[in-house]
Amino acid sequence: MMTGAKRKRSTVWRKVQAVRFEDIKAWCMRRLPVLEWVPVYNWKENLVPDTISGMMLAIQQVTQGLAFAVLSSVHPVFGLYGSFFPVIIYAIFGMGRHVATGTFALTSLISANAVERLVPSVTTNFTANNNSGILGLSEFEMQRIGVAAAVSFLGGIIQVVMFVLQLGSATFLLTEPVISAMTTGAATHVVTSQVKYLLGMKMPYMSGPLAFFHIYAYVFENIRSVQLEALLLSLLSIVVLVLVKELNEKFHRNIKVVLPIDLLLIIATSMACYYADMEYAYGIEVVGNIPKGLPSPKAPPMSVLPEVVTEAFGVALVGYVASLALAQGSAKKFKYTVDDNQEFLAHGLSNVIPSFFFCIPSAAAMGRTALLYSTGAKTQVACLISCLLILVVIYTIGPLLYWLPMCVLASIIVVGLKGMLMQFRDLKKYWNVDKIDWSIWVSTYVFTICFAANVGLLYGVVCTIAIVIFRFPRAKALNLKDMKEVEYKYKAEDNCESLKQVKIVSVNSPLVFLNARKFHADLLKIIQKDGMSSQCEQNTLLCSFSNGSCHGELAQPCHSERHVLILDCSGLNFFDYTGVSVLLQIYVDCKTRYIDVLLAHCKGSLIKAMQYGGNLDSENPVFFESISSAIDAIQIHRNYSKFSEQSEV
Repeated sequence: MMTGAKRKRSTVWRKVQAVRFEDIKAWCMRRLPVLEWVPVYNWKENLVPDTISGMMLAIQQVTQGLAFAVLSSVHPVFGLYGSFFPVIIYAIFGMGRHVATGTFALTSLISANAVERLVPSVTTNFTANNNSGILGLSEFEMQRIGVAAAVSFLGGIIQVVMFVLQLGSATFLLTEPVISAMTTGAATHVVTSQVKYLLGMKMPYMSGPLAFFHIYAYVFENIRSVQLEALLLSLLSIVVLVLVKELNEKFHRNIKVVLPIDLLLIIATSMACYYADMEYAYGIEVVGNIPKGLPSPKAPPMSVLPEVVTEAFGVALVGYVASLALAQGSAKKFKYTVDDNQEFLAHGLSNVIPSFFFCIPSAAAMGRTALLYSTGAKTQVACLISCLLILVVIYTIGPLLYWLPMCVLASIIVVGLKGMLMQFRDLKKYWNVDKIDWSIWVSTYVFTICFAANVGLLYGVVCTIAIVIFRFPRAKALNLKDMKEVEYKYKAEDNCESLKQVKIVSVNSPLVFLNARKFHADLLKIIQKDGMSSQCEQNTLLCSFSNGSCHGELAQPCHSERHVLILDCSGLNFFDYTGVSVLLQIYVDCKTRYIDVLLAHCKGSLIKAMQYGGNLDSENPVFFESISSAIDAIQIHRNYSKFSEQSEV
């Protein structure tokens, strides 16, 4: 008689044998996106634009790598490694074709808290002669990168665990106002952390609650210690960077190759610092020695993992949220899909594996991703080409960066955060669309400034959920299972033609971040099910009358006729910014499918929010008081079109 253990082993063995080669192949294709896009890569059409984008990206990766390593309180060379290894890992596992992974300001700032806490600057009694035997750097520098690598390792492990737990589906809790406020607040923190370099001041490291205000209090108390030469060089660098980048944005449509002002500025200031001997004549702080070559792999110090748990969670959450927003934005812009859960795996491995090569925490950056957009990148090959050029820098050009002034690196960091800081302009949009979302943005930003990015993110999510729970008891339903197609009882039988290719959908629930994604998916299913995306469909999509049928022969629809989708918003009790964004996205999606979208029974607040939230570039009215008025408008428009066609004939 078979025992329970044997029976269990037999069952497991049968399941293993049942796995087919096709199942393994499908799993590999799903978890290794590189196997999907490499075989179909169009070398003839994509290689040239990817090469140009890769060259421009490499320049930005090098400059930001050096800058963000300093921001992370480690030696600048480790930023070069952080611009090389994570990019390769993400290209294998990531789904964002235009996502530029590498060093990231927010994760660098978070890891700096752990570095300064565990290996404080006051212990810098190590000299260049006290080498660790690795890269020729001091033991002090190796201790610091050990802590940063431990943060990267544990943060990546947390992201991989979230992938295993399938927490990617919970990203709907991260609304756009919360992400915008958190990233803006974190960018403000980063700018504040660079004030000491911009002013050339010697300042102790400050962290913890209200550290933002303590830093500026220290600056004003010690304003006489500002180094005038460093301040002037910082101001000159910022003005040049902003001016040239603005010109690049203005003319990028005509010229794909933008002026690499970051690189030119680094070369110019390094040469000026060398020939003018600014390090000793004026006391300007420089980057110092940059070792050649790649390091041998070494495991991060596991003994410090329990002490960096807080920072690791911050890196895991903040890095993922910022990266996912960029991946979703690129997918939306270039018409492909991104698996939220797969991104957890990609970014997790992009932190775990590089941590064995002395890399600081990584994530996708807005500036680098925007650069890929503007230079016409097609695929991840652009990022891989940038890795080849970074490798050249690591082995040959790195030591020439010795004379690069730290205030110039700080200027590059500050100007690179312009995109995040400009999110302050979104406040007007949130105020016009939903004042509750506006208040969430402001309070999340304040929490981020007063405490930290991860605290602000947690507050924003909790606050958003609490407000929705408070508002939903007054609503009819939470999910959209009650979204139904309604028949329009039109009295005149000769109006059958006006209702051809018209679909009326009733929305009977609030539209907020909790159900906006499902609303979008359900509506697309209705459109696809009835073939509305086809410009000419022979069957009548909605032609129901009081007598239950249409009399007479139905004429075939004209090729010039467009489908019409009417959304009955009488049951849409309330909405938030995410809900309005989804409605606008539906409008855009339907327009590309040759479908006109009309909204009936809209409240004034919804009309105002949609007008402020996006550009409804339609020649005809979009909002109507009732379904009947929308139907009348369709009939009048089609009769006018037929009359115009007959007149031309």
